[in-house]
Amino acid sequence: MAITTAHKLLSVSWTAEVEAAEAAIRRFASHGTSTDNCHVAFFEVVGDGQLHVNVTHRHATKAVGGWAGPGIVPDGFVHNRRFTDVQSRQITRHIREMVCAAPA
Repeated sequence: MAITTAHKLLSVSWTAEVEAAEAAIRRFASHGTSTDNCHVAFFEVVGDGQLHVNVTHRHATKAVGGWAGPGIVPDGFVHNRRFTDVQSRQITRHIREMVCAAPA
């Protein structure tokens, strides 16, 4: 299973956290922890200062606490979560839970 990432940050506020999360995602992706191909996108929205993370799976997954969604998009099913003042390890843990969510 493939896990891809991308980021579109508007500032340097979240750069270190996103780089750490992407490195961790590469590590757990190499261990085959995902049950489905998915894409993790990190981004900021003008004026809110939070880190937004979308996890898009090709197939529907069970809900994971703290994540909004799913929304239906052309690439599958997207869940979103926002982070404010959270350590990189916590961000990575929350992303891993969503990436590894059980099929619906």
